[in-house]
Amino acid sequence: MLFFFFHVVLCSVLAQASGDPCRCSTVPSKGVRMDCSSQGLTAVPHLQASVTELLLQNNLLTSIPPGHLDTLEHLQLLNLSGNPFHCDCRILYLRQWLKRSRAVCVRAVCASPPELAQRPIEELTDAQLPSCVSEFCSGGLYNAILCVMLCFLIGLLLWCMQLARNSTFILGIDVRHIGFEAESLRSRKPKHAARMRCSFGSLSPGADDMDKPLLNMDILPQILDVLHKQHNIKIKVP
Repeated sequence: MLFFFFHVVLCSVLAQASGDPCRCSTVPSKGVRMDCSSQGLTAVPHLQASVTELLLQNNLLTSIPPGHLDTLEHLQLLNLSGNPFHCDCRILYLRQWLKRSRAVCVRAVCASPPELAQRPIEELTDAQLPSCVSEFCSGGLYNAILCVMLCFLIGLLLWCMQLARNSTFILGIDVRHIGFEAESLRSRKPKHAARMRCSFGSLSPGADDMDKPLLNMDILPQILDVLHKQHNIKIKVP
């Protein structure tokens, strides 16, 4: 009881400080009631999270701002009767809140446009709000265009990769590479140099060995054929 009394006092002080004409009181076994009925309100006043009953009937409310009712976790009763709600895209938040809330809502109906008059806000469908559906479709069309462009770029990348794979490369073996020395490939580390001297000393190749080709020329046509068919590489000979 002391808990509810504290929140009633806090609610009343905040209402007076902000100029809200709402009245706060305690309801036995129910909690804090915030009575803002018949005050000519055009906007929902500041609400305390501890409110269990909210009376907003007979005002001039045309919509509820998004997120304005999300803090009312203890709300059990909401009275919205007698308000001229205009059911357009701005009513979507209230429709979704009414669908997921466990609070009892009294008479939340549309006053305009004429084709939706007296329709319960909670029961409105997307087909009854064509302008909101059009906006949603516009956003969906934008996302669809982005997806198409992304797929086109991915397809272009794959096509470029396939084109590069199927391209033929010509390698000219008769071109002399100027400025290239075999000594530049040898390691400068002493242990590697000693190992190389040992290897060359044990092999002791003669002059005849140096004149022998490193590749068996009999299988050269087969090698060229494999390079051309499997790797699209042509060897250009003089």
